[in-house]
Amino acid sequence: MTTDQTTPAGPPHGLPALWEKLTGPQRRAVARVLTAHSVARDVNTEFADTRTFGQRVSDRIAAFGGSWPFIGLAFLTLACWVVLNSVILARRGAAFDPYPYILLNLILSMMAALQAPIIMMSQNRSAARDRLEAAHDYEVNLKAELEIQSLHEKLDTLRERDWSELVEMQQQQIQLLQRLLERATGESV
Repeated sequence: MTTDQTTPAGPPHGLPALWEKLTGPQRRAVARVLTAHSVARDVNTEFADTRTFGQRVSDRIAAFGGSWPFIGLAFLTLACWVVLNSVILARRGAAFDPYPYILLNLILSMMAALQAPIIMMSQNRSAARDRLEAAHDYEVNLKAELEIQSLHEKLDTLRERDWSELVEMQQQQIQLLQRLLERATGESV
């Protein structure tokens, strides 16, 4: 994690009672709202930068092992193995792995035994990245909510000020109309 993830040490001025009730992500979001800092960051880059060489290799193996090219290559290899041992070499009597293909089963079992933990390691890292993304999304959403509340308060303040001005203008207009009415009724009498 980067220093961007650090939780502010103390409460902002005027918020000590509420500060203690907030979680780490909430404190970071409030601090960013108060200081006008951005919450957005690229979690994928942040997470990818912390992987070791072995983790990068296992991610590549898992990515290839779960792809259509791997399925096609595996199917082609199995088909070639069967044709080679059942047709081509069997006619010469030199099949090194005749039906029921025990050597092929052994190779496939060893490959699966090695590939399964590698895929699990990659899935664990993917789950950790997902948790990091979820925490980041929570912070972004929380900051957005706080910003929206702040905008609502500003709009409410503006609306109240505008209403006050409108009421004041309306009262001035009523007074002007009353004067005009008094003049009109005074002149006609």
